Amino acid sequence: MTELKTDRFYIDGAWVAPLGSTMVDVINPATEEVFAEVALGTKADVDAAVAAAKAAFPSFSHSTKSERLELLASIREVYQSRYDEMSAAITEEMGAPISLSDRAQAAVGIGHLDGVVKALEAFDFEHRNGPGDLILHEPIGVCGFITPWNWPINQIALKVIPALAAGCTMVLKPSELTPMSALLYAEILEEAGLPKGVFNLVNGDGPTVGAAISSHPDVAMVSFTGSTRAGVEISKAAAATVKRVTLELGGKSPNILLDDCDFEEAVKRGVRHCFQNTGQSCNAPTRMLIPQSHYETAMEIAKEVAESTKIGLPAQPGNHIGPLVSQMQYNRVQSLIQAGIEDGARLVAGGLGRPEGFNRGYFCRPTVFGDVTNDMRIAQEEVFGPVLVMIAYDGDDEAVEIANDTPYGLAAYIQTGTSEDSQARGMAMAREIRAGMVHLNGSDISYGSPFGGYKLSGNGREGGIYGIEDFCEIKAISV
Repeated sequence: MTELKTDRFYIDGAWVAPLGSTMVDVINPATEEVFAEVALGTKADVDAAVAAAKAAFPSFSHSTKSERLELLASIREVYQSRYDEMSAAITEEMGAPISLSDRAQAAVGIGHLDGVVKALEAFDFEHRNGPGDLILHEPIGVCGFITPWNWPINQIALKVIPALAAGCTMVLKPSELTPMSALLYAEILEEAGLPKGVFNLVNGDGPTVGAAISSHPDVAMVSFTGSTRAGVEISKAAAATVKRVTLELGGKSPNILLDDCDFEEAVKRGVRHCFQNTGQSCNAPTRMLIPQSHYETAMEIAKEVAESTKIGLPAQPGNHIGPLVSQMQYNRVQSLIQAGIEDGARLVAGGLGRPEGFNRGYFCRPTVFGDVTNDMRIAQEEVFGPVLVMIAYDGDDEAVEIANDTPYGLAAYIQTGTSEDSQARGMAMAREIRAGMVHLNGSDISYGSPFGGYKLSGNGREGGIYGIEDFCEIKAISV
């Protein structure tokens, strides 16, 4: 991997020195060792980046659809040529096992781009509403992006690519925990031939750079992915300038197993999905809802899966899970495991401390709790670690009631039997669940489908046509 410009920001088509002097360590979560230092930006750096994006907007906003499609094709080609570098960067900075980085973490940079390209090809920026009115979709302006560490390129691609498709210019602040993949992405965009000022990157923390982007009068829109708490603060900072704010926040997604599903398969799949990416996914199925008649059997299966889950170093290929991203995240997960124990949940598997054989790194034991009631902290708060809670229910109505009894509404999962009646039951249940995405029987949404949630899980939708629309203003011209 080429040496990244960790002491520079990408502003107005050039790698420039920061206006401040603060650096921050980037830590490998598997070894707890510092492997890089990255410059932290200031409000003045944000001002410079926004000014560059503002200057570039008049020209880029008038680019044609074909010109933007050519640009996206160039980005895809360069990204593919540096794919292995991207996988390695994500593995080193956030601890995703290299096999997961190869097949998912880095792969979404291609998948989401393809989804947006397909949507852009069909997108109608002008159409008639009746005989006289012309409806225009115009790029909203300079956009500010604040992205998280858990799926770093996933969230960067879901913002940058549709914004480019719409004709917007932008300033990105990636997570200071995972800045390396973002710096590499900036290099990819530069190599792909983006006009100067269209994309700008300033590393930094939330209270400084994030707040400066959110409150900046020349930023027309802020798109944020991260915690609900931070999303609220960003919304407050943006309110004074009445800018558009889209938020993709937390989740506490239910996984409902109907009484006629294949329980062994459904439980195994649900536990593994919960633990994927070491549980650090906002849409992870972290609440498994099981019919009372199958509850004990389901816990036995979950115990076997959790105890057989392999834990290993991120650089090693294989289907194991890696460490949590940071000491802070490790401490949070430990505190919530402790809360589950204190609240009287049954510790089915895992528990406090590191797994056997690990004396350093932010590794966590895959943990399953039984005898959980939905009012416990571990059933209501997002753990963001490999922790599953199992809740018993009686009847479909109670299952839906428990599923909806959460401040979040990002995703939900339903496992049915194979009969038409059971699948119809699952579909009827899906319509009653207050969540932005419902997955039946291990399915996943396609690239280009809307990603986002209800309630405290945020607002707006990312991906495909829905992502492009979020970066547009709508103008009606009557003739």
